[in-house]
Amino acid sequence: MRVFLVDDHAVFRSGVRAELSREADMDVVGEAGAVGEAIAGIGAARPDVVLLDVHMPDGGGVAVLQGIGDRLESGPVCLALSVSDAAEDVIAVIRAGARGYVTKTISGSELAEGIRRVAGGDAVFSPRLAGFVLDSFTGRSPAPEPPLDPELDSLTPRELEVLRLLARGYTYREIAENLFISVKTVETHASNVLRKTQQSNRNALTRWAHRRRID
Repeated sequence: MRVFLVDDHAVFRSGVRAELSREADMDVVGEAGAVGEAIAGIGAARPDVVLLDVHMPDGGGVAVLQGIGDRLESGPVCLALSVSDAAEDVIAVIRAGARGYVTKTISGSELAEGIRRVAGGDAVFSPRLAGFVLDSFTGRSPAPEPPLDPELDSLTPRELEVLRLLARGYTYREIAENLFISVKTVETHASNVLRKTQQSNRNALTRWAHRRRID
């Protein structure tokens, strides 16, 4: 089974490659850390399954899925692998063509089994995420569409991830470990979030996030 890795964190890709190297029926045939690189690499490597990060600086999983859209019917199948468990992220990549969505808390053996299942035609989701998709496609979403919020809408997907973890009380170091980025990068994102949301400090930002149920 030919697998292609798409994630903007080289250390994370290395870890996934090491885990999958233990599987006798899997061969990692390529990897990429950016959207354009991923689209070109997938076209050249012709994998069976693509493990796809949802958020990357230049567009993320949806952009990759759109870029390879004409190839989805004949392969490869795509399995989203993300730190995010937000309903909007799950729904967006499934609508774009992914066959499943699992979070980065998954174990190596579970990930390998998920790859086998999507390759075999199954849909694969981490616990509770399947409900987001079901609610969306049946029109029974328990939450109404959120109102327009220019400040919130100005945040990039990565900044929104950082905001969620800040609102949960994570330290910069803990955020860096969760998102597989440096503490300095977390600080940069946090500074951007404060500026875009017009909040003066972290406490004010946390209150702002909680009012919008971002946690």
